[in-house]
Amino acid sequence: MAGWIYVLVALGLTMVLSIVGIIQLAHGEVYMFGGYGVYVLCIVANLDFFLGLVLSTLLVGLLGPVMEKCFFRPFRGAEWLRGVMMATALLLILRTVAVIIFGSYVRVIPNPLPGVITIGGVSLSIQRSIAILLSVVLVSALFLFIHRTKIGQAMVAVSEDVEAAALQGINVDRISSLAMFLGSALAAGAGALMGVIFGLSPFMGDFALAKGIAVIVLGGLGSISGAVIGGLILGLIDGLVPPLLSTHVASIIGFAGVILILIFRPHGILGHE
Repeated sequence: MAGWIYVLVALGLTMVLSIVGIIQLAHGEVYMFGGYGVYVLCIVANLDFFLGLVLSTLLVGLLGPVMEKCFFRPFRGAEWLRGVMMATALLLILRTVAVIIFGSYVRVIPNPLPGVITIGGVSLSIQRSIAILLSVVLVSALFLFIHRTKIGQAMVAVSEDVEAAALQGINVDRISSLAMFLGSALAAGAGALMGVIFGLSPFMGDFALAKGIAVIVLGGLGSISGAVIGGLILGLIDGLVPPLLSTHVASIIGFAGVILILIFRPHGILGHE
């Protein structure tokens, strides 16, 4: 489950990095607002869980094009440090807004899907099973969209060469906004799924951002397939090591593995120059 959640976060990061050209440090805050969106819609507004999940993913996803147009587009082609500074400012603003609205304490969403599924002697809660299933569906839909549609191919073209894509008549601004929407929606969906399971905090985005960056570095910058492989590797480490040792040791092993792989493959598992 952790691996597929990491994949969702990392896919959003790698899309924004390769298409918009921005290291989206506020990605973790988008993830966090996805969780709070479910809280507001399902607990405050008393909507159905699945309806709240879809609405939260879409509404928070719309935050992406707003950020791209208002804050990131002016820095396209500029020195990368300016974009990082803008993303850092957005990170602090969004986190402060969350603290003001929701407070700094952890909020819990009652389990909307109680029960356990047992397959082959392995037991897994229905809640976590749904999280895995929805994550796989979202990742599969993204792959089909990118590889089987003209808009998806236009996104690939922009990620490979912005100027050449523009000369071919591709609207780079529109593609960048779409990439920010999809990336933010994936992060929001991941935050919604994890927030229901582990609770909500204005600081929950830090962990997601750290894991997302580790995944895209491990899998290879700009590689969607690499993000899936990297996410599943780190997810398996985080899932299998803590019962044997501890959570802290699992984190050390995960990041040490990233370092070792980069020593032998500087561009990541599926990355290229």
